[in-house]
Amino acid sequence: MAQVQQPPADAIRDEQLIEDVARGDRHAIEVLYDRYSSAVFGLALKTLRDREAAEEAVQEVFWRVWQRAKSFDRNRSFAPWLFGIAHNYCIDELRRRRARPQSVYEDDEHPILSGIADSTDVSEAALESEQRRIVQSALQQLPVEQRQALELAYFGGLTQQEIAARLGNPLGTIKTRMRLGLQKLRGILQGQYVPEQG
Repeated sequence: MAQVQQPPADAIRDEQLIEDVARGDRHAIEVLYDRYSSAVFGLALKTLRDREAAEEAVQEVFWRVWQRAKSFDRNRSFAPWLFGIAHNYCIDELRRRRARPQSVYEDDEHPILSGIADSTDVSEAALESEQRRIVQSALQQLPVEQRQALELAYFGGLTQQEIAARLGNPLGTIKTRMRLGLQKLRGILQGQYVPEQG
């Protein structure tokens, strides 16, 4: 009797895997972990500047992926969703550190994050959440190539050089896509109030 040949794990799309995770498939979360844990670790290390905290972040992020898999929107791509969870976890961790008496990083090392990290006020957190919602909604209106480059930079914490390598495009192409994407975002957001940090 011939065995049914299963496709190799690296041939299964992320979006199929996260659907399998939503059904309780532990193998699927392991495949996603193998694919993305090093990228999540890189983002966490870049943000938190602490190896142990970054390792904890990876475990926590994939635990949240496991818990939230059923809420994944099938119309979205998996990677930006994952990096959004990782980004939010790291920001929350920075906030927790700021709430402790001994701060472990200098504000000027994180100019983008310092305004967020300083805000423990509920209304400030609500403003930040609204800002993120507005920007994410605007991102969905961009051409796929522009959105992908911006999401890898914002959610993935990658440099333009790293994005070019990841996508297999020349650096100049990535710079152009990001510049055009940002210009288009400004146009979309014009007239909408997007609260700024700091």
